[in-house]
Amino acid sequence: MSTPARAIPVCLSIAGSDSGGGAGIQADLKAFAACGVHGTTAITAITAQNTTAVTGVWPLPTAAILAQVHAVVEDMDVRAVKIGMLGSAEITAAVAEALALLDPAVPVVVDPVMVAESGARLLPEDAHAALIELILPRATVVTPNLPEARVLAGAAARAPADADEESAEAEALARAVHRLGPACVVVTGGHRAAAVDTVFDGAAVTRLPGERHPDGAAHGSGCTHASALAAHLALGYPVVEAARRAKAVAAAAVRDGLRNVGHGAGPVDALGVARRGPGDGTLLAREAVGGT
Repeated sequence: MSTPARAIPVCLSIAGSDSGGGAGIQADLKAFAACGVHGTTAITAITAQNTTAVTGVWPLPTAAILAQVHAVVEDMDVRAVKIGMLGSAEITAAVAEALALLDPAVPVVVDPVMVAESGARLLPEDAHAALIELILPRATVVTPNLPEARVLAGAAARAPADADEESAEAEALARAVHRLGPACVVVTGGHRAAAVDTVFDGAAVTRLPGERHPDGAAHGSGCTHASALAAHLALGYPVVEAARRAKAVAAAAVRDGLRNVGHGAGPVDALGVARRGPGDGTLLAREAVGGT
C-alpha cells in the first residue's frame, strides 16, 4: 500500500524581481525550495541589476499585482506570505488590499526594503508612511536590519561603543518597531559586530546568536532570511523557533555564497549549488528518466 503524498505548504512572495538572480523574488523562491515549501509570487517591480549595480526599476501596475495575488489565492491554500520590495505608496496600498484576499490567520513576514548598503534611502517618504499605516499592523513578523530599524523607529544612526550598548540599541529598536503594530519584530544582526538577531514578541526578548561568515557572499541574505522565516511559519513552527531556523538557513546561504558569480557582491546559495558541484544536476535528470 502506497504512502499518501505529504501535503506541501504554499508560500507567497510579494516582492521585486532581481534580474541577477541574487535577491528579490529569485532569492525567495530558492529559500522556499530549500525549506521544503512551494513558492508562488506576485511581482511588484522589475529591476535590471547584477552583482554590482541596479541600473533600472520598473514598477508594475497595481492591477497586475492584485491579479497575481488573486490568481494564487483562488487556487492554492497559501500558508504564509513574505513581503519584500514595495517602492511606492501606490504599490504599498495595493499590497495591503491584496492581503485582504487572505485569511487573517495567514502569517505575514515583512522584510522592509528601505535602506541600501550605501545608506541611501530606497523608500520614498509617502511609501514609508503607507508601510507603517497599512502593512505593519498586519505583519506577524517584521525583519529589519539595524539601519532599517532605525528608520522605522525614527532613530538617528549611531556607532555603539561596545557589544553591550549595541545589544541595548537592538532591543530598544525592536520594542520601538513593535509599537508600530506588528505582532513580532526580528532586528537582524547582519549589520552588527556580533551576528545576533534580536526577537521581541511584545512580551519577551530572545537573542539568537550566530556565526559570522566574512568570506561568504551575502547578496540576497535579507530576502533569504525573511522567506525562510515565512516558510517555517507555514510549516507550523512558533515564531521564535521559525526565526531561529531562518537565521540558520540564511547563515548557511551566506557561508556557501557564490563568490565567483559576477564581479560584485556574490549571491547567497540557499540551495547548496556550490556544494553539489558541476554535474550533480545532470545526475538528478538521469534518475528522473531512469538512466545511468
